[in-house]
Amino acid sequence: MAARSDGGGVGPGHAGIAFAGKAVAICFLAGICIAILAPGLPPSPLRWSSLLLGLLLWLASPRWRWLGALLAGMAWAWLHAGWGLDQQLPLALEGREVSVVGVVASLPQHEIRRTRFQLRVDGDIAQSAGLHGRTLQVSWYDDFGASEPGARIHVRAGERWRLDLRVRAPRGLINPGGFDAERHALAQDIAASAIVRQAPTPHRVSAAAGLGAWREQMAARIRAQVPAGSSHYVQALALGDTRGLGEADWQVLRATGLTHLIAISGFHVGMVALCAAWMVAGVWRLLPWCGRYCPRPQAVAIGALIGATLYAAVAGFGLPTVRTVLMVAVVVLARLGRRPVDVAASLALAALAVLCLAPLSVLTAGFWLSFAGVAWLLWCLPERGHWLRSFLSAQRVATLGLLPLTVLLFGQASAIGPVANLLAIPWWSLVVVPLALLGTALEAACNGAGGFAWRASAWCFDLSWPLFQALGSGRYALWWLPEPAWLALPLALLAAVWMLLPAGMPGKYLALLLWLPLCLPWRDRPGDGAFELTTLDVGQGLAVLVRTGQHSLLFDAGPAVADGFDAGERVVVPALRALGVQRLDALVVSHGDHDHAGGVAAVQAVLPARSLWAPPGLTLQSPQAGSVCEAGQVWQWDGVRFEFLHPTQGFPYLGNESSCVLRVQGPFGAALLTGDIGEVIEQRLLKQVPAKLRADVVLVAHHGSGGSSSPAFVAATGARLALISNGHGNRFGHPRQDVVRRWQRNGAEVLATDNSGALQVWLGEGGLQVRERRIWRSRLWDAAERARAAAILSDIKNAATAPEG
Repeated sequence: MAARSDGGGVGPGHAGIAFAGKAVAICFLAGICIAILAPGLPPSPLRWSSLLLGLLLWLASPRWRWLGALLAGMAWAWLHAGWGLDQQLPLALEGREVSVVGVVASLPQHEIRRTRFQLRVDGDIAQSAGLHGRTLQVSWYDDFGASEPGARIHVRAGERWRLDLRVRAPRGLINPGGFDAERHALAQDIAASAIVRQAPTPHRVSAAAGLGAWREQMAARIRAQVPAGSSHYVQALALGDTRGLGEADWQVLRATGLTHLIAISGFHVGMVALCAAWMVAGVWRLLPWCGRYCPRPQAVAIGALIGATLYAAVAGFGLPTVRTVLMVAVVVLARLGRRPVDVAASLALAALAVLCLAPLSVLTAGFWLSFAGVAWLLWCLPERGHWLRSFLSAQRVATLGLLPLTVLLFGQASAIGPVANLLAIPWWSLVVVPLALLGTALEAACNGAGGFAWRASAWCFDLSWPLFQALGSGRYALWWLPEPAWLALPLALLAAVWMLLPAGMPGKYLALLLWLPLCLPWRDRPGDGAFELTTLDVGQGLAVLVRTGQHSLLFDAGPAVADGFDAGERVVVPALRALGVQRLDALVVSHGDHDHAGGVAAVQAVLPARSLWAPPGLTLQSPQAGSVCEAGQVWQWDGVRFEFLHPTQGFPYLGNESSCVLRVQGPFGAALLTGDIGEVIEQRLLKQVPAKLRADVVLVAHHGSGGSSSPAFVAATGARLALISNGHGNRFGHPRQDVVRRWQRNGAEVLATDNSGALQVWLGEGGLQVRERRIWRSRLWDAAERARAAAILSDIKNAATAPEG
């Protein structure tokens, strides 16, 4: 292993700028991470005072510089988080319709029924109060029943539009293994989500202009000059435009571990910087008189920086490209100042620059994969060696070093990834990408000149793609892992460090044991007679997982909209994987409404259930033959009894009223899953099986609507816990407050997924236990908690200003 300079320097032989050294950068990053992991924000005066104290220790006290960087990092992250959250939509505008004028700030993503893009609202005071100068995530849907796309299909990046929008503050679904939309909104500085209203008619104010418009025009030229089957890959490699990649493409890339190559990476930027440096060096050799005005080494450095910056702009200034540009800038500044600089110091300075400009970038996966990958290579690779040996060593280091982060961030690992990268990195990076870049440069210089190079790039890409498709289609290519405990990541990182130590270090194989908490996490499965019930946060719909010691049953699979959001794919399948469910023994579809049965196809495609249950008369679009759920059907798993209470034999299919009602009974308690039954069926059950309605946990029928949960039925259950699955701000007003109060008056604690996220309930030897996902994984950007805090403050202010009685 090569020796590296110490944490305080910027190059060999120089003390450098100690306040910007490698150790200081690590402490600054650690402070930001500590702040981000906090459940809430400290008061503003404490944030500012912490920042001032941290900067004082950092700059004025060499002995306590590390502590100053740590404290400054915490305060800086808290300040940015506070500013970002303050920029989000005020509660007064929640759900309202507003009229705004703004610029399309991203490449629009045109889908079958909708177009999605970011809109940066104009900063003038004529805009709606609370939205001027802010960025909105806009969805523009076609009219209901439209046979072809409307004006949305003509939206282009860089255009200014006048739109009437219905706005909502960022709010996401919180589930195991799920995408955190609220964290994403904070990291991307998105103030609100919005839906375009068709009346009045949206109006284009001005034509496209700026860098975004140029990128979209270049993407259109690629589509026009490259065969349709390959154009979207060339767009991704040349411009970082991945809009054309479908789910099948991403599946292959994930399975082969090549997602870091398909879009523009830092390596590509470095390659462009090197080419620009060679070009400038060539000009200075051909025209020696240029050296009178600028020495050749300095000119070469400036040329490299300009080339890297221009290419990063073409790619939309993604984080990997920005990181590389900053590293190049550090080297250039050192060259201009005639100071030596090592790569590790430039990486530290680049990290400091990124964190100072955007400390919330630590919320993105790209930050960690980008900087951690380079850091591992710098620490482990030798200074000199044969190129093939160095390349193979780099693959080994990247595979071992980044595996813990990949599993933690994405819940998956590619078993075939190292082999695929050995083939893809040299071919794509040295052949496919240069041709794509050459085509872009030629096209920028002369319209139509880049077609040949683009087509050559596509042809070379097509030579390799079938091989990667074959590698990625293997059953064990992609390894999905359950959600690990918090200590799994540090143990896995320690194992990676241990295994990458120089040859001869004893006990390397023992380090494999430290991978076990990450790769084979302990799953606390219920014991005999106990069961676990997880109500997933699927929005306005229902999906409940019931697990015993060795079996799993899914009751409904969440909502799905044609050509739109599918909770089965986006929520249920990732949650099942994160919870360690490798197979489904049964899938119960309570009834055919899309908010309960919509996600069935997506779940069945990934985790086909051994048995499928549905009410009589309901036909499911499934290749698997289903069974009919009828009252009186009973089976037992691991000491837990399952019994259908409704519908009875011969009951016609009547939608909600035909919902399968399932009772789960164990020695430690019972749960009742009611689907969408109404008061009529509740009264029927009260007459037919009143004793079997008794349950500790009840899934409130029909999402807490006013047509269910009759007083007699609520009293008959005697529930201690009532669970409601509903979407935040849903148009039906579920749950009704009178229904909530009715359950509470009968002694039940009422929890709803819109405020609690996924709800996990255990009925075992320890009694009834419940975990609310939002509270258990509380973070400072949690929308529900901030809404509750704002409501409390509003009540206090109203009480303080109200006239005395």
